[in-house]
Amino acid sequence: MLLVRSLSLRDWRNFDDRTIGLGEGMTVLHGRNASGKTNVVEALQTLTSGRSFRRPRPAELVREGQGRALASARLEGDGRVIDVCCKVEGTRRHFERNGKRCHAADLPETMMSVLFCPDDLSLVKRGASHRRDELDDFGRQANRGYGRVLAAYERAVAQRNRLIREDVVDPGLLGVWDESVALCGAALLFARLRLFRRLSSHVRDIYERISGGERLDCTYIASVGSQEELAGLSKDELRDLILRQLEERRHDELRRRQTLVGPHRDDLGFAIGGRDARAFASQGQQRSVALALKMAEVKLSFEVVGTRPLLLLDDVMSELDERRSVALMDFVQGTIQSVVTTANVGNFPRELLDRATLVGIGEL
Repeated sequence: MLLVRSLSLRDWRNFDDRTIGLGEGMTVLHGRNASGKTNVVEALQTLTSGRSFRRPRPAELVREGQGRALASARLEGDGRVIDVCCKVEGTRRHFERNGKRCHAADLPETMMSVLFCPDDLSLVKRGASHRRDELDDFGRQANRGYGRVLAAYERAVAQRNRLIREDVVDPGLLGVWDESVALCGAALLFARLRLFRRLSSHVRDIYERISGGERLDCTYIASVGSQEELAGLSKDELRDLILRQLEERRHDELRRRQTLVGPHRDDLGFAIGGRDARAFASQGQQRSVALALKMAEVKLSFEVVGTRPLLLLDDVMSELDERRSVALMDFVQGTIQSVVTTANVGNFPRELLDRATLVGIGEL
C-alpha cells in the first residue's frame, strides 16, 4: 500500500522549514488555532490532487518576506519510492515527480486525496454550485480527461455568455457557440452521470449504515431532463438534446444575457425517506449525508486508482456529535491513511490516540 511517509515545507505559508513524519494509520496534527494545521492539510492536498481547496494565487503560498516556497512529500509502498514537490516562485507554480516536471493533473494518478472540512458539513443546504464543485473536484482526480472536458465546457459557456451580452448579437456566431456548448456540455454531462451513478451507490449504502437504516435517494438534477430520461443516452444524443433546448430558450437567454441550459445549471439532490433533505432533513441528517458522501469518495478512489487515498480531516471532529464521530473514526481506523487536525486532543478517545501518530504544530 502506497503511503505518504513525510511532508517537508520550506517558506510555505507560515512555515519556515519543517518536516513532518506521517504514520501508517492516523496522524493527528494538534496545536492552537492559527498555528498552521490547515496549511499542512493544504500542502498535502496540493501534492496529491494538484489543487488546494482555498484556490490561492501562487504568491499567497509563499511565507511573508520570502520570494519562493517549496512543499514536498515522500511516498513509499508496493516497492516504490516517489518524491513529489510543488515549487512556487513569484507568480509561478510547478510540480515535479521524482525530479521530472509534471502537470498538476498527473498527481492523482499516484495518490488521490479526499478532504473533509467544516464547510462540507453544510453541503446539502448550500447552493447548487457547491455540490457541482464537489462532484467535479472528485472527477478531476478520478479521471484526468474529466478535467479537460470541464475546462473546455467552461470556456465555451464563457465565450457564449460574452457574445449574448453584446447589444447586437451575430446569429451566425451564436450558432457556432451553441454547437460548442452542446458538444462540450454533452461530454461533461455524460461523464458526470457515469461518475455520480457509481458514487451514489456507495453513498446510499454508507448512509443507511451510519443512520441506523434510513433510506437515502441520490439524484442528478439536470437542466435538460430528468435522471431517468437521460439514462442510457449517448454523447451524441445528449448533444442534440442540449442544442434543441438552447434553441428553445434563446429568447429568454438573450433577454437575461446568460446561458440558461447546460451542466453549469445542474444540481445533486438527496432525499431521506422520500423527502428533500435540503428542505426537510435535520441538521444531523444533512451532516450524515455529507459524511456518507466523503466516505463514498474514499471507497470509489480506491476502485478507480487502485491505491487507497489519503483522507484529510480538517477540524471536523469538534463539529460532529458522538454517533457520527464514532462512525467516522471506525471508518478511518480501517486500512486507510489519514491526517486529522484538532485544537484539542481531548476530543479523541485515549485508545485511538494510543494508536495514532501525534504531531504538534506550532512546536519545534
